[in-house]
Amino acid sequence: MVKEFKEFRFEPAAFLPYRDLEVLERVRNIRREDMEKHWNPEFKIKIVPEVNSVMVADAFTRIKMSDDLDQRVVLVFPNPWAESYSNLATLINQFRVNCRNVWTFCEDEFADQDGNVAPLTYKGGLGYAFLHSFYSRIDPDLRMPENQCNYFTTENYAYYSDLIDEAGNGGADVIYNGCGWAGHSCFIDPSPEYETETASLEEFKKIGSRLLTLHPLSICENSFMGTLGASGDVFNVPPKAVTIGPRDLQHARLRFDFHCFTFPGGYFSWQRLISRLGIWGPVTPLVPYSLNQELRCNVYITEDMARPIESTLTGF
Repeated sequence: MVKEFKEFRFEPAAFLPYRDLEVLERVRNIRREDMEKHWNPEFKIKIVPEVNSVMVADAFTRIKMSDDLDQRVVLVFPNPWAESYSNLATLINQFRVNCRNVWTFCEDEFADQDGNVAPLTYKGGLGYAFLHSFYSRIDPDLRMPENQCNYFTTENYAYYSDLIDEAGNGGADVIYNGCGWAGHSCFIDPSPEYETETASLEEFKKIGSRLLTLHPLSICENSFMGTLGASGDVFNVPPKAVTIGPRDLQHARLRFDFHCFTFPGGYFSWQRLISRLGIWGPVTPLVPYSLNQELRCNVYITEDMARPIESTLTGF
């Protein structure tokens, strides 16, 4: 399908996974007053001023309850989110919450061109960020045992989903997540590996943790990440990643999804359109985040992300 303006017609770039222009135009024009509506009543959408406090409050409540009730809780976290994780650790220390029943899993990690997963010594790594911002900041007498704080390695990525299922009696209690520029959830990119090995949506949902080649848009997105310099240095972003899979999204009992990425000033964002497509577009492996629409989710959209998508030029 060709995009048509009065004086110009074009198709989206060929490398873009999703290309239905009628759908893109529909989600591009969703109004703020309609953004808390969804066909799935368990996919609950809320527009909020910011999302960091939402994640910290929910995670702290679950960790505190695991101590009070002496019950295991299994949480899957995104990275890097240094401010939120350090605030979470501060609350744990301040209220003397024992984390003996807490199991955490990092949801993804970078890998090199040969499939070697980034070690914990790599400061641009996601496991490094989580352990440095969260685990190491919890007082030693309150920390969970080290084997309960899980991160990806070259040795474990093929059965990482099994580790989550085993710890969580069939799946995680919560996955904290968002939507990437290529439409990914975690690092579940619409990559060639997925597209060639998956014949249907139902088969796609069964894919567990694995190694994959990052989509070019994911490379661009991560070049803005603070741990990698926040300078568009695409040459400094590893080409591959390991990630939990659609299977883990299906198995989790609840998902907390955050749509919040803007540049300083609040208006400019790479996420504003792809989040709309993932939330209100079709459920498809071409936009892996969209699988969450069928599941039980608490979805938080910041006011900046809810702004209309329109030209910023004036006088035309």
